Amino acid sequence: MAGHTDNEILIAAPVDLVWEITNDLENWPQLFSEYATVEVLERDGQRTTFRLTMHPDENGTVWSWVSERETDRHALAVRARRVEPGPFEFMDIRWEYAEAPDGTRMRWIQDFAMKPTAPVDDEAMTNHINRNSRIQMELIRDKVEKRVANA
Repeated sequence: MAGHTDNEILIAAPVDLVWEITNDLENWPQLFSEYATVEVLERDGQRTTFRLTMHPDENGTVWSWVSERETDRHALAVRARRVEPGPFEFMDIRWEYAEAPDGTRMRWIQDFAMKPTAPVDDEAMTNHINRNSRIQMELIRDKVEKRVANA
C-alpha cells in the first residue's frame, strides 16, 4: 500500500506572483513554518537539488533530507522527489498552479510509501501530510495575499 494526498487552496493573487513566491527556494524558511533552512546544492536549468532542514519536532528531532525539483513555468507545474528518502521508500510531489477567476488555485499532490522501519505507516503519514499541507497552504495564502494588499 502507498500513501497519496491531494490538497489545494485558492490564493487571491495573480498566478505570476504565486509562482514567483512559492518557487523561491531560498525564501522557504520565511514562507513555511516548518523549515529552518534550505541549502541549494546544485542548479541545472530548471532542476534544483537542495537540502531541507526542519525545525526540531516535539521530541527534539531535527529532520533533514535532500530533494530535487524541476519547474515547468509554461505548464505551471513542479515535479519533486526526495533524493535522500529517509523513512520513505519514495516520495514524489507535484505542485500545480491554475489561474482562477478570483486568483490562483495552488494544488499539491504527494505519492509516497513508508519504509517498514519508519516510525509511522502509510495511513498515519497520509493523515499527517494532509493536516500539515492545509496548515502550510493557509499560511502561504495569507502571506501572499498580505503582500498583494501591501503593494
